[in-house]
Amino acid sequence: MGTVGLSFGSPTSGAGFDVSSTVAEIVGNLQNVETPWKNQLTALQSQDTAISSLGTLFSNLSNDISSLTDFTGILAQKTGSSSDTNALQLTAADSTAVAGTHTATVTNLAQTSSGYLAEIAGASTKLSGSVTLQVGSGTAQTIALNSSDNTLAGLAAAINSSGVGITANVLTDSTGSRLSLVSGTSGAGGNITVSSDSIVAATNKPLHYTVTAGSTSSGALDGIANANDTLTGSIAITNGSGAAQTFVMGAAPSSGAATNTYYTGAGAGDNTLSGLEGAINTANIGVTASIVTNSNGSQSLSLAQAPGSSGALTATSSILDNNPTLGYTSTVTGADANLTVDGIGVTSASNTVTDVIPGVTFQLLAPSTKESDGSLEQIQVVIGNDNTDVESTVNQFVSDYNSLISAMNTQEGNNSSGNPEPLFGSPTLSLLQQQLLGGLNVASPNGSLDAISDNAAIGTTLSGSMTIAVGSGPIGKIVLGAGTNTVNTFCTGTSVNTLSSLASAINAANSGTMLSYSATAGSSTAGALTAAGSGTTVSGSLAITVGGATENIAIGAAPSAGAASDTVYTGSGSGYNMLSGLAGAINQANIGVTANVTTASNGLQTLSLTSGSAGALSVSSGILAAGLGVTANVVTSDGESSLSLLSQTAGTGGALSVASSIAAASNTALGYTDNKTNSTEASGSLGSVAGSADTLSGSVTIQVGSGPAKTIALSSDNTLSGLESAITAANIGVTASIVPSTGDGPYSIQLVSGTTGSAGALTVTSSLYDTTAKTSTTLNYTNSSDINSLTSLGIGVNDDGTLTYDATSLDSVLNSDYSGVVGFFQSASGWGQTFSNTLTNAGTSSSTGILALASSSNSNIESTLNADISKEESLISAQQTSLTAELNSANEIMQELPSQLDGVNELYSAITGYNENTDG
Repeated sequence: MGTVGLSFGSPTSGAGFDVSSTVAEIVGNLQNVETPWKNQLTALQSQDTAISSLGTLFSNLSNDISSLTDFTGILAQKTGSSSDTNALQLTAADSTAVAGTHTATVTNLAQTSSGYLAEIAGASTKLSGSVTLQVGSGTAQTIALNSSDNTLAGLAAAINSSGVGITANVLTDSTGSRLSLVSGTSGAGGNITVSSDSIVAATNKPLHYTVTAGSTSSGALDGIANANDTLTGSIAITNGSGAAQTFVMGAAPSSGAATNTYYTGAGAGDNTLSGLEGAINTANIGVTASIVTNSNGSQSLSLAQAPGSSGALTATSSILDNNPTLGYTSTVTGADANLTVDGIGVTSASNTVTDVIPGVTFQLLAPSTKESDGSLEQIQVVIGNDNTDVESTVNQFVSDYNSLISAMNTQEGNNSSGNPEPLFGSPTLSLLQQQLLGGLNVASPNGSLDAISDNAAIGTTLSGSMTIAVGSGPIGKIVLGAGTNTVNTFCTGTSVNTLSSLASAINAANSGTMLSYSATAGSSTAGALTAAGSGTTVSGSLAITVGGATENIAIGAAPSAGAASDTVYTGSGSGYNMLSGLAGAINQANIGVTANVTTASNGLQTLSLTSGSAGALSVSSGILAAGLGVTANVVTSDGESSLSLLSQTAGTGGALSVASSIAAASNTALGYTDNKTNSTEASGSLGSVAGSADTLSGSVTIQVGSGPAKTIALSSDNTLSGLESAITAANIGVTASIVPSTGDGPYSIQLVSGTTGSAGALTVTSSLYDTTAKTSTTLNYTNSSDINSLTSLGIGVNDDGTLTYDATSLDSVLNSDYSGVVGFFQSASGWGQTFSNTLTNAGTSSSTGILALASSSNSNIESTLNADISKEESLISAQQTSLTAELNSANEIMQELPSQLDGVNELYSAITGYNENTDG
């Protein structure tokens, strides 16, 4: 720390000194100790800003990957179209929908049952009675009018709240009001049935006369529910140009009857429709009346001009039904939609059709139009994968990835001022780069076997075999156990029967097999190369000597320069790198040797050579048959292990065809079953075991009530009998017994608590296994994807770590191998899931992510620095207060010093008589 020297000027001047600036200079010097802390804090805060920015970029990238790895995300979305949207329109397709083309015809639409109650004078008319309604085969319900609201609105509310499944509405126009009923269930199963109707209107509405549509010579009165209802009022009928004739319900007056007026009479039935009918017909006015029954069961009075009449028939009615039950009229009968999909007849109660095409919902809007030959139009329904949005999402992923890489690359240099970026040289940055590059280059497995338990106590062993073929190549067979390896069969070895040994055998099969030449027994002019699987590619060369002259036959194209004069090349076209191509090259070489390829029933091919000359045939083989071309790995997660397979050939040409007959045999676990009885004693059983002498392994823990838990381990007697004895010897208040004690099993151990009630409840945890009777499970192979790298999707890596993206390549893959793309991103061990985990382990979304840990570390250091700075500030503040007080005191003394010196001088003068002032 530097020092501060105080400058007092002339001490005797009386001017003193500047306390504030002096204190500020001292405090400034004291604060220098904080400078490195504050510099470090500033640097850390700059790092925090950079880390936060990188965290945001990681989050963007994670969101992109999530949309691709989500089973219901962008890769699950479908597009759809209909060739006739007037008849059939697609409305939805979920993740279960499969891309494809379907044909459909719509015969008729579904209809919803509806109808109405008879019209009344007005919506406010008071009603009484009840109505019984039923929808389809549902439960019939009787809805009675509410006394507090006995209008049509009240009846509608009662129906709507009844749960009968019918929607009721009041419809009112200039002629009156009626109650509309609509079934809540579409189709034939939703028809409305009115089985009982006693709804009566307190105020009657006149029976209106309606002229028959398209006619002027006939018409009818409104229908009434009961033909025997008592009628009142009158009706005036005019036939052509004649005078109006009035018919009155009831008896004629004793005197004064009006002209052209007729009465139905006062007898029984005279005041009904039948009485009115008789009165009109008897009057002989050229009009015939008749009672007709309508389609809804109601009855009306029909009027028609008699033959020979001229002019229009008109009528004005004021006839009232004195007891009018509101009859129900059905306007629409419920019907199912009928259609065909891909030639299969389908019925639907609704015009919204779901899952007839799996995962697809479409709306029927109209029947299919008829073609010229009378057949119904075939509507094309196309379900497609949403390539456009997938490509957009991948493009966004590449863009966000490049933004992240660019931001990280920026941190490796200097800013515009020439100073290093905040994360320059930080190990955090290099760790992030390693994580991203490693995750980017992960090869996605093509598939895996079913997982098995990784618990060694279970003792899982494998047996059987599996076959693997890459693309259209030969089939390789991997056998667990002893055997002789051939060109297409590979064995794990004697007693080598684990997943890791299976993986080792598959990986060893990739090295290829050298095809040796063997002369035919008893002949010096013929022989053959050892067999290779059909379709196997070969490399290397073959040296053939006949009559002392040697010719080399090499697999592949001849070099552009420097080709050996004694070498023949097979070429570089399709098939030239197989045994057939080698045979062709030998035959065309004209060296006196005939080559022939034969294929055995097991698919193995042999190249036979025969010399046509007397000279001996000598062959030296350097021909290598290609290996299997598959990488195997054992993946362990959550206590289970699986064998994953990765094709070494990218794209559909490297698709794996795997058939597994691998069986995993594991020890059978002995679980505990609580008897759950009403007995006062708690009990349960351990088991079951196939044989009473089966060998057991493991232990069992037993607790009685809230007492201590006791673990019983098997002794040298590791059978059920030994376990029974061990539990009894433990003396924990539990009785153990083997059941059944006789017979052939299966056997179990019954446990009974010696303490009654809840205090004796048994808590049993078993880790026992039957090592004699094992459970065998076939390990099936699940194909994930035939795409194993980003390169197959048109995504490449530049030298600076950024990505390039070829949309055309991705579109081609999506069109040819969409399921492969889905598997690449979404299979459990696929690239997408793996890279998603990489982002989680690197960013800030996880507390253990690289950026999250760096941010947390910075935060801890910043907290310590802030605490140190705060403490130092407190000390400096206290020193500043103390200095200010002391220097203020010193300043006051210096300011008073001249007057004190004057006093001393005067005193001195008084004593000595000497006056320094010579002028006075």
